[in-house]
Amino acid sequence: MKNANIVSILRHIAFLLEMEDGEDNSNIVFKIRSYKRASDVIANLSSNLEKIYKEQGLKGLMQIPSIGKAIALKIEEYLTTGKIRYLDELKSKTDIDIDGFYGLEGIGPRTIKTIYDNLGIRDVSGLEKAALEGKLSNIRGFSEKKEEMILKKIQLFKKGRSRYLLGEVYPLIKQIETRLLKFDEVINAVAAGSFRRMKETVGDIDFVVASNNVEKVIDYFISMPEIDEVLGKGSTKTFVRLNNGMDADLLAVPEESFGSALQYFTGSKEHGVAMRRVALAKGFHLNEWGIFDNSQNKIAGSTEEEVYQMLDLEWIPPEMRENLGEIELAKKGGKGLPKLIEYNDLKGDLQVHSNSTDGTMSIEDMALVANEKFGLNYIAITDHTKSLRLTNGLDESKLLDQANRIAEINDRIKQDQSNKQRHECKQDQTYAVASIKRNFRILSAAEVNIMKDGSLDIANNVLDKLDVVGAAIHSNFSQPVEVQTDRLIKAAQNPSVDIIFHPTGRRINKREGYPVNIEKLIEVAKDTSTILEIDAHYDRLDLKDEYVRMAIQKGVKLVIDSDAHHPVHFAFLKIGIGQARRGWAQKVDILNSMPVDEFLKCL
Repeated sequence: MKNANIVSILRHIAFLLEMEDGEDNSNIVFKIRSYKRASDVIANLSSNLEKIYKEQGLKGLMQIPSIGKAIALKIEEYLTTGKIRYLDELKSKTDIDIDGFYGLEGIGPRTIKTIYDNLGIRDVSGLEKAALEGKLSNIRGFSEKKEEMILKKIQLFKKGRSRYLLGEVYPLIKQIETRLLKFDEVINAVAAGSFRRMKETVGDIDFVVASNNVEKVIDYFISMPEIDEVLGKGSTKTFVRLNNGMDADLLAVPEESFGSALQYFTGSKEHGVAMRRVALAKGFHLNEWGIFDNSQNKIAGSTEEEVYQMLDLEWIPPEMRENLGEIELAKKGGKGLPKLIEYNDLKGDLQVHSNSTDGTMSIEDMALVANEKFGLNYIAITDHTKSLRLTNGLDESKLLDQANRIAEINDRIKQDQSNKQRHECKQDQTYAVASIKRNFRILSAAEVNIMKDGSLDIANNVLDKLDVVGAAIHSNFSQPVEVQTDRLIKAAQNPSVDIIFHPTGRRINKREGYPVNIEKLIEVAKDTSTILEIDAHYDRLDLKDEYVRMAIQKGVKLVIDSDAHHPVHFAFLKIGIGQARRGWAQKVDILNSMPVDEFLKCL
């Protein structure tokens, strides 16, 4: 949480600096870049800043890339006092509600300042009111189209504020669940609700606990360091607010009711209603305490499997519990449920970025972590291409140079490095290569940019020399649905393109993505044997679960990729697998569950 808080503070400072007058002042521009760079580094840092500071002091903080003395001192101030005075000083210079505006995607600090200077608008509600009344289009440089865009952004922003991205809260919730499981009085504990169903966003969280000493469990729970405020407390249930602002409930039940309580609080609401109807049709009554017969005798409830079995159903994976036909499939004598892809089934990651463009680490270091920490057998280095200048995209010559370098690294991986060599080379890239298992492979690849007319920014004769080619849209999002769909179709029909990356371009709670006829794209992908990607980055999860189902029904193959720009991002693959499971994907549907040679034969 300290790391996350510091990231937020540094980004707030950069945001406020952008609002200051004198945009041409090179010192201000440098400071803005410094705070943004530092916040990005800390956001991707696998180490705990507080621990670094306790063990190494200011010097330890300054050893982190992009953290100079000025920023290190501010981090030290936060770690020792809980605040940074510089942020308060910047806030005091403006009447604008910076905290309210922060995170409003697509409406930058200078736009907000321009609106304030012209209309005196200080907060998001005032901005929304002005946009609804058509006042923004009266400002010089603001069109009716821009006003409409701002209004849409605000509405999406307000909707997103009530729900948290799954990937943002996953570590915190799992941390609490683990802490509960370690408590002596807890027999079992699971974080239920939409979190357990791996929904893209989570509103609040329900913890279900089995215990024979409910009072002690509740007292232990409310004393946890992750709990910010106790909102209510009963004999079996307590309501709290976590220190990230999220509300959480804990229900403690006896062991014999744990399964039924878990089933009840996992949801969804629609699945729960349908389950209770199945119970009633069999003459039973189902609630969070168990299954009861007409004489109110409890006949099941200790495990979820027992609950489903008593109702003549297969146990239904939580990700499928949305009342979309899963109960009919689960009925004994029916078709049966699909065997969903498992969380350890992926063997490769086909969208990985290196520091050749906008990634943060070398090819060798990305490969080492993918293999050593996440158990992958192959990755594809898909750096951006030349038309994406903001990322220092690679041109044809640099792509071929990178492909040759990858071939050299693969040759070095195959060499049998001795333990002595590994020890002696510990400080350079040779150590990383020597530590990678010999069966690991790096694929030469690219994330090619789809241009406005659907063409690619790299020539096919170059792309054909790579192992894998992914294509994606990164600009001109506002074109009509017919144009956007045609861009994607042309890319899918290009014989050099293997995969369409993040097909709809959405960013959850930030932008809806460009308009696309997804059914038409899926049809073309089927005809051209083009693979569609499930981008596992938790603010994308693109494709949506319903599109995953649609693709599978049409026989279109998929891959799940982390879109990693830093080694810790390989952890996102788990979120992507959850998305695939929500779309009822089986292992056979996901091509990077195959060994690398089998995968390459499918292209």
